[in-house]
Amino acid sequence: MKYITLPTAETRHLSFYLAMEEYVARHVDEPDCFFMWQVEPTVIFGRHQVVENEVNLAYCRDHAIKVYRRKSGGGCVYADQDNVMLSFITDGDNVGFAFNRFVQMLLLVLRKLGVSATGTSHNDILIGDRKVCGTACYHIPLSASQPDGARAGGRSIVHSTMLYDTNMAHMLNAITPSHEKLQSKGVESVRQRITLLKDHTPLPLSQVKTLIRQTLCDGERMLTADDIARIEQLEQDYLREDYISLLTNH
Repeated sequence: MKYITLPTAETRHLSFYLAMEEYVARHVDEPDCFFMWQVEPTVIFGRHQVVENEVNLAYCRDHAIKVYRRKSGGGCVYADQDNVMLSFITDGDNVGFAFNRFVQMLLLVLRKLGVSATGTSHNDILIGDRKVCGTACYHIPLSASQPDGARAGGRSIVHSTMLYDTNMAHMLNAITPSHEKLQSKGVESVRQRITLLKDHTPLPLSQVKTLIRQTLCDGERMLTADDIARIEQLEQDYLREDYISLLTNH
């Protein structure tokens, strides 16, 4: 599997990485691709969710937390520089197989870290009975007539959030808009349902990322300046949602 590398180390908005996944799926001629990324405080919500019902937009605005919609299903996720986002792009039309394969790869990484973990029927990864990693997936049908050397057939994009560490208050408040929910669940309740990888390994996040890459990848593909320009163009599709005005308008 090839690791997809950017020519510079700058941190970009989450919308760029979502567009990068899609661009790689459509235009990078490798059967299996993988990359990792980190973002400033951000909420990402699922394809079918109504943002006003799922995201505390006022809290996000007040705390400079960005909000984006992804093309996969599932629920809201909070991300920041203390956890790591994982992207896996693979050939094939069987989304379930891609899900399972990716989960098994992550379980292998955790075993190498000396962490005993299990996968669930919902494609989450648990340490004990607490969630450390959640995944979502969507499928892109492609055709041989697609321009610019896009691969014929279909491709699956699986993305995941690995909770190495996180801002627990942001995680709770940014994705829980109801005051009643805040009172009934609270930070401690959320903390009891998830676990942080830093509590199970002495390695810093940088070394965990190195181990992930060395375990899963056997080479790299560096994107070009032209690739970046085309990803930035595709990124505009992720910036045309009404919630952007909801965040910026007081």
